[in-house]
Amino acid sequence: MSSEIEVRVLYFALLRERLQMANETLCVAAGSRACDLLDLLCARHPAVRQARNSLRVAVNQDFVPPEHVLCEGDEVALIPPVSGGGPCCRLSRSPIGLEEVIAAVSDPGCGGMVTFTGLVRRSSRGRTVLRLQYEAYEPMALRALAALIESIEAARPGVRVAIVHRLGTLAVGETAVVIAAAAPHRDDAFAACREAIERLKQEIPIWKKEITEEGEEWIGQGP
Repeated sequence: MSSEIEVRVLYFALLRERLQMANETLCVAAGSRACDLLDLLCARHPAVRQARNSLRVAVNQDFVPPEHVLCEGDEVALIPPVSGGGPCCRLSRSPIGLEEVIAAVSDPGCGGMVTFTGLVRRSSRGRTVLRLQYEAYEPMALRALAALIESIEAARPGVRVAIVHRLGTLAVGETAVVIAAAAPHRDDAFAACREAIERLKQEIPIWKKEITEEGEEWIGQGP
């Protein structure tokens, strides 16, 4: 049994123009998932890396989740936002780059850009934190993040918001969440960014466990 499979990757619109090609054929390890292919493409092409959190992946003309396993001969399309745009949100088990979140909301019509970066801190409630663990109900969390962004953007014309949140185990100092808000004027950008982080903590099914020197605790779960 071959240890590699061959897939054909299709590019469209701005991504096609930036890469200066409409498609390419790649060999990837057997058992690779859609997210693994995307990681490979991000490493090969800066343009894919910059656009990653606004892309959707389709395999053989059907949208697929990141964990979808690829097969020999699959046609994989990287789908940028369609006309009219769409919410830019992503859950990641890899380190988050501030640049990709900023790129998702950058627009010549926006004069203000505000970002929020949430980091794992050493001390919490008088305890020394060793690491954090984030868990999510991923399909629901992504839909809820998209709805959150859409409601913020609908309430403030011209505002653009992007959110990327980490999952898994994070060490002290690592980035847990990045939010970028762009707007024609700075007041709206500040307000949108603050609303996004406050609502994220209240509305999105993402849970945090603190691992400290005293033990482990799911935050906000009660006794």
